[in-house]
Amino acid sequence: MSALAERSILEGRAGPAGRLSDFFWRNPKILLLLMLTPPLLWLGVIYLGSLFALLLQSFFSIDDFSGLINYEFTLSTYRQLLIPSNFDIILRTVVMAALVTLASAAIAFPIAYYAARYARGKWKVVFYLGVMLPLWSSYLVKVYAWKLILAKEGIVTWALAKLHLLWLLDAWLSLPVVGGNSLSISYTGTFIVFIYVWMPFMILPIQAALERVPGNLIEASADLGGNPAQTFRHVIFPLALPGIIAGSIFTFSLTLGDYIIPQIIGSSRLFIGQAVYAQQGTAGNIPLAAAFTVVPIVIMGLYLWMAKRQGAFDAL
Repeated sequence: MSALAERSILEGRAGPAGRLSDFFWRNPKILLLLMLTPPLLWLGVIYLGSLFALLLQSFFSIDDFSGLINYEFTLSTYRQLLIPSNFDIILRTVVMAALVTLASAAIAFPIAYYAARYARGKWKVVFYLGVMLPLWSSYLVKVYAWKLILAKEGIVTWALAKLHLLWLLDAWLSLPVVGGNSLSISYTGTFIVFIYVWMPFMILPIQAALERVPGNLIEASADLGGNPAQTFRHVIFPLALPGIIAGSIFTFSLTLGDYIIPQIIGSSRLFIGQAVYAQQGTAGNIPLAAAFTVVPIVIMGLYLWMAKRQGAFDAL
C-alpha cells in the first residue's frame, strides 16, 4: 500500500464533528455507553425507582383510627394478606391464571403444530394474520364485544336456544363456583375471555419451538416402531416444552395482573389487580395495595427462574 493511501486512511477528519466521529470510531465502547445511558436511566429511575417506592410502601401500615400511613417499618401489612378475605383473592387469581395457561396450551398446541409442520407459502401468511389480527384491535373493544356475546341476550344464548341446548347452559350456570346469572357475569365468562385475549401469546412461542424440531426425528421414531402417541410423548412434546413454558410466561403473568377483564366480565369477587386498584383508590390503603403487588412479583420471579432452567427463553 502506498504512503498516499495510508495517509488517506489514517488522517483524521477536520472539524469538531469529524474529530468526534473519529473518536467514537476508535472507542466504540464509549459510543455504546452513551447510547445505552438514556434508556437505562429511564428504566432505572422511572420504572425501577417507582416500583421500589411502591414496594417500600408495603413495609408501612395504615392507622386504623386516622386512616393515615404510619411510616414505621413493619410486616403487619403482609400479615393482612393471610386473612381469609385477602388470601381468597390471591388463591382465586393464581388458580384462574393456572387454568387459563393450561387451557391456552391445550388449544394452542394443535394450531401451532399445523402451522409449523404443514402450513406453507400463503397458508403460513394466513396463519400469522389469523394469530396477529386480534392483537391489532383495541383491548377494551374486544372485552366489551365478548361481554355482548356472552350476555343473556347474546349470540351464545341465541345459538344454544336454536339448538335446543339452553338447558345445558342453565345447568352450567347453576353450578356454585363457575356459574352466575349469565356467562357475562360468571367465572366461566372471565375464563373464556382470558383465553381469547392471551391466546396469540401462547401460539407463537409454541410454533417457534415446533419449527425447530427436525422432521427426521419424527421419521426416525416411526421407523423404530413408535406410534403417533409415543412419538408425541417422547419426541415432539419434550422438544416443544420450552415453547410451551415460554408461552405460559405470557399467559400466566398477564392473567395474574389483569384487572380490566374481571372488572367488565365476571362476578363481584376480586382478583389481585382489582384489589390493588381498590386499595390504592377507593380504600386509600396504599401499604396493602403495595403488599398485594408483591405477590405476583414473587410468583413470577419463581416462575421465571423455573422456566429458565427448562430453557424456555430459547423459544422466545
